[in-house]
Amino acid sequence: MRTLCEGLRQEAGPHLRVTEVSPGVTDTPFIDGTGDVNEDVLAHYRSIAMPPEAVARAIAYALEQPAGVDVGSIVVRPTAQG
Repeated sequence: MRTLCEGLRQEAGPHLRVTEVSPGVTDTPFIDGTGDVNEDVLAHYRSIAMPPEAVARAIAYALEQPAGVDVGSIVVRPTAQG
């Protein structure tokens, strides 16, 4: 994905900004739909997961930059994630 984003950024020209976002463990309903999950694993996941708003704020940061600035990559994860 990183290489695809970098290639797109290089080919897109000066009027399109490309930002790769790599979120860590995030508290979303996704885990509920993954099938049988061990309760201990689920409890650990929920205990360290960051709120979705944290990812949204990181994306907003990239969008708020001046037109001539491209934030190429954002890695956002909870501090408790190993």
